[in-house]
Amino acid sequence: MLMPSTRYGVARQRHAPLERTIAAALAALRTRQAEDGHWCFEFEADCTIPAEYILMMHYMDEIDAPLQRKIAVYLRRHQAEHGGWPLYHGGGFDMSASVKAYYALKLAGEAPEAPHMRRARAAILAHGGAERANVFTRITLALFRQVPWRAVPFIPVEILLFPRWMPMHIYKVASWSRTVMVPLFILCSLKAQAKNPTGIGIAELFRQQPFAIRDYFACARKGFIARVFLAGDRLGRALEPFIPGVLRRAAIRRAEAWFTARLNGVHGVNGIFPAMVNAHEALALLGYAEDHPYRQQTRQALRNLLVERVHEAYCQPCVSPVWDTCWGLRAMLEIMPEPDENARAAMRWLLDRQITDAPGDWQFSRPDLPGGGWAFQYENSYYPDLDDTAAVAWTLLLAGRPEDRPALERAADWLVGMQSRNGGFGAYDVDNTHYYLNEIPFADHKALLDPPTADVSGRVLTFLAALARPQDRPAIARLVRYLLEQQEANGSWFGRWGTNYIYGTWSVLLAFSELGDSALQPAMQRAAEWLRSVQQADGGWGESNDSYLDAGLAGQGQPSTAAHTAWACLALMAAGDSDSEALRRGIQWLQAHQSEDGEWHDPWFNAPGFPRVFYITYHGYKLYFPLWALSRYQNLQVGA
Repeated sequence: MLMPSTRYGVARQRHAPLERTIAAALAALRTRQAEDGHWCFEFEADCTIPAEYILMMHYMDEIDAPLQRKIAVYLRRHQAEHGGWPLYHGGGFDMSASVKAYYALKLAGEAPEAPHMRRARAAILAHGGAERANVFTRITLALFRQVPWRAVPFIPVEILLFPRWMPMHIYKVASWSRTVMVPLFILCSLKAQAKNPTGIGIAELFRQQPFAIRDYFACARKGFIARVFLAGDRLGRALEPFIPGVLRRAAIRRAEAWFTARLNGVHGVNGIFPAMVNAHEALALLGYAEDHPYRQQTRQALRNLLVERVHEAYCQPCVSPVWDTCWGLRAMLEIMPEPDENARAAMRWLLDRQITDAPGDWQFSRPDLPGGGWAFQYENSYYPDLDDTAAVAWTLLLAGRPEDRPALERAADWLVGMQSRNGGFGAYDVDNTHYYLNEIPFADHKALLDPPTADVSGRVLTFLAALARPQDRPAIARLVRYLLEQQEANGSWFGRWGTNYIYGTWSVLLAFSELGDSALQPAMQRAAEWLRSVQQADGGWGESNDSYLDAGLAGQGQPSTAAHTAWACLALMAAGDSDSEALRRGIQWLQAHQSEDGEWHDPWFNAPGFPRVFYITYHGYKLYFPLWALSRYQNLQVGA
């Protein structure tokens, strides 16, 4: 009989190729780590954001010609075979992305009769013309005087004066919505006009003369509530000339005070591009001089989102350092029983960014709840989010350092205080479930709200279960009930913040595994069986963002990816699988598809910003999740 140490050595020898894969990935992860211990991978969206950066430069007459040329190269490279631009790699034609990309290229000096511009124009016209673009695109076109202001919803700045009991109130919509909307209220109420120094327009993209179109909202009349809001929109527009000047000036001052308090220095309003752009443009409209500190901050915040290379450039919608650092650290902790200096540096960096006593929008609903969360970005004190907070706190808890306990207690107190009535957790807000607001004309993207979701709720449960405080048991019980109610008939869970059912299922199975309740085994095994049922012939997993449009595509629809395969493998292991054929094939897929640089590379997008309208790819997902999955598998094999 082999002694235990001998058996361990044989197991390690048997898995030598796996060890080499892990070592290469770990080396790649360490290479990406900054000197202060954090990670920040590129955070790439569709071409809407870089196109809007060019549009912003022309709106402000702050044109950086060399940068504009580089962004144009990026836009041309991402034009699809159908002639337009999709919302994610391999996606279908999207009208709004295509209109903005075309306009940006034309502003950048592209000849309208160039072959790629002709193809784009033909695709746009074939799909109904620019008049079919979404509300946000039509607002941009109104700013550039390409459509009349009646083409956009009536969103008067006086909304800022509405009392809390009104059906529409800025704290009844999601945090991202209100930070985008408040400066936009100013732009729309004052009918701002782009400087547009070249005077370039895009009349050729319309099938009808845009100023002759009488009703831009005809296609929005679906359902009683939508029709009521449209009637209110028309009434408000008719009454706008009668709004007293003193009232409008008071509302503008309220809006100005609100968004300038949230400028967030060079990190930008809420750390997200649309809010930053609106703030930057609103400051100019309100008369802030170009050298005013606020204008300098908003300009630098926008530039900080750029990824610039020798020949091309693009603009990120946001940056993700806290999220990346959390998961990079989690992968490391799976490998090493004791954190090394790289891991400890990451912990210090994260602990320094806990938000404890800063003012935040969560206090509107929970005025007596002390802080304790983490934001997604480098700084964003008004908007810590529950997903980051739970993930960071759980990862720090796994390190087992007693000195971190006070920070973890604060995080747990804040999270429990943010539980919604149905037992689940949203990303930023409590009980943000005023669903009727998704029917207002402004909300044609149907992403105005931040309701509880299974993936965020799973992350919170993972941490609370691991922390195992007696006082959290009632919150945990309500949370488990919510998650069981959210399980799909096929056994999966919907993934709001990652694509899609594979991500959601991983998020919940990880939580149930941490809880260790045998009563959850039936639900866990149903989920595991579903994952095995959608495994691809090559052994990996992949899921298209088309599954947000068609639930019948859950867990499938595109080739296998490193992130999806890692999530599926981690989910199976969380469900109790240690060496099944499905799991082995998934691990083998990861080993076989690792590049020479130790990383994994594929073009597929792996998360929604807003399902159906905006998608992103976290480039870090293609490294730290595979590393974690491989290391977890190795630990299970050696432990066996």
